[in-house]
Amino acid sequence: MNAQQWLEKLVSFDTTSRYSNLALIQEVQQFLTSFGYQCSLSHNADNTKANLFATLPSSTGETQGGIALSGHTDVVPVDKQIWETSPFELTEKGSRLYGRGTCDMKGFIACCLAIVPKLVELERRKPIHFAFSYDEEIGCLGAPVMLEALKEKGQQIDGCVVGEPTNMRVVVAHKGINVFSCTVHGKAAHSSLTPRGCNAIEHAARLICHIRDLADIYRQQGPFDNDYDVPYTTMTSNMIQGGIAVNTIPELCQFNYEFRNLPGIPKEEIQAKIDAYVKDELIPRMKKEFPDANIEISEVSSSPGLEASEEAAITTLARELLRDSDTTKVAYGTEAGLFQKAGIPTIVCGPGHIEQAHKANEFIEKDQLQACEDFLLKLLKVN
Repeated sequence: MNAQQWLEKLVSFDTTSRYSNLALIQEVQQFLTSFGYQCSLSHNADNTKANLFATLPSSTGETQGGIALSGHTDVVPVDKQIWETSPFELTEKGSRLYGRGTCDMKGFIACCLAIVPKLVELERRKPIHFAFSYDEEIGCLGAPVMLEALKEKGQQIDGCVVGEPTNMRVVVAHKGINVFSCTVHGKAAHSSLTPRGCNAIEHAARLICHIRDLADIYRQQGPFDNDYDVPYTTMTSNMIQGGIAVNTIPELCQFNYEFRNLPGIPKEEIQAKIDAYVKDELIPRMKKEFPDANIEISEVSSSPGLEASEEAAITTLARELLRDSDTTKVAYGTEAGLFQKAGIPTIVCGPGHIEQAHKANEFIEKDQLQACEDFLLKLLKVN
């Protein structure tokens, strides 16, 4: 099958992160095994999802070293989006292919699978690996499980290409993404008896405003890196719930916040500023109203930023093949930082444009698929 045919098949699997990806993984595993790939799975805690790591050995049977092509199999929801086509059926309109995941990032996986018959025919000096993960869209949950499994079996990888949509440009850096959950415990009371309660929503609002104040400081004072479209660390509060009635002081409020930190700014440094405000100012203020008041903060997910080495072989090779000497850095997060943290030199490069991701009527241009196939074949021929 060619890349478009593979994309049609991949899109037909509804792998929204809340669902299992096992049917897609099993289909891909069966295909790769038939071409001599050695496949291994690593699962989530309840075995409803799986990562697939597949290796095509070198022509001499070697499985260590070589380049890995990495992509996530899950997609974001289509809930409440207005689509002009069926999101889980590939629809061709002119030069575009529409469907959920076409851009982010089943298009890249389709290109990987389409070139398998040609890879098998190559005289391979080194092995070729595919690394397909689950749950990237909800915090890069699958890749760490896969990387730990690879570490345990001593798998070595020389370099990695994470095929997120970059318009086939070489991305050498992206921010980290860190998501936290905060629960504020106050005391309920009738709203006519305000002094007898401790308003969890109002104190949560104080913390939310403090997070915004910190965000404003980063925006105004930096540090800055002007190679990014948003050249500073960002912080936002994005979900909140609390209260049971308009005449009841709320005893509970829960909200989530995230920050996207520039590489070189440790997440611990940023979170410490929030913790200090909670411990030194907010909780003491709350306890004056209610001695048992408290605030709990827990990490939901965290994925490190990427700062690829310009001297790494994977970087120089990709730049040479694509004739791309620009320094491209992006604000969105990927699994690339996890591969780099595991000691694997990594870049981000894939078909499609990030502006099409997560939207209704998501699409990819057909010429992007062809450009990706051409690049991957050139890359793996000289691997």
